[in-house]
Amino acid sequence: MGTKIVFDGGEEELIEKKSRFIATVKPVDSEEEALEFIAAIKKKYWNARHNCFAFVIGEQQEIQRCSDDGEPQGTAGRPMLDVLLGEDVHNAAVVVTRYFGGILLGTGGLVRAYSRSVQLGLKASTIIEKTKGSRITIQTDYNGVGKLQYLLGQRGIPIVDSQYTDVVKLELLVEESTVTELHEAVTEATSGRAGWEEEKGVSFAFVEKEPVIF
Repeated sequence: MGTKIVFDGGEEELIEKKSRFIATVKPVDSEEEALEFIAAIKKKYWNARHNCFAFVIGEQQEIQRCSDDGEPQGTAGRPMLDVLLGEDVHNAAVVVTRYFGGILLGTGGLVRAYSRSVQLGLKASTIIEKTKGSRITIQTDYNGVGKLQYLLGQRGIPIVDSQYTDVVKLELLVEESTVTELHEAVTEATSGRAGWEEEKGVSFAFVEKEPVIF
């Protein structure tokens, strides 16, 4: 299983009883980066009644912080953080800006509005699954290509690059858990004739089927 991260932040708006809620989501790699982002949003929406925030950082979501920014305690920051944790998103910060519309929403209404805003903000963002594994280069002759393509297709492993010269080189990004089985299958399919190079400890994801290496 990979780690869900925000690849590209998004923004979405919600109107609830004339109050305007604007959710802005951004990928962050450190607490410092998160606080800079929050400060920038507060500056952008300086005339808003509230700029509540939540962020989670780390492989195990070790760093978690949230703020109600003047809303009744527990009605904004914590529900926002709960959405990030519930979606199992890592390295993400969200600010929900509220322009008060003159009608009180009540405690339950605020919790729902702030939670919903974060859900909409995440929906407007690009969220990807970052996986740990290996970058593998398989070298084969032209006779072996068809077998390998079939074998990879069966396992849903995309070929991220291929070179056709006097030999064929196929580059793959493979999850840790499937490397050993794949190596055995390749060896068997090509009667041990295929070359195998492996670079371990690679973090990668696919964004609209395009590979991204971190």
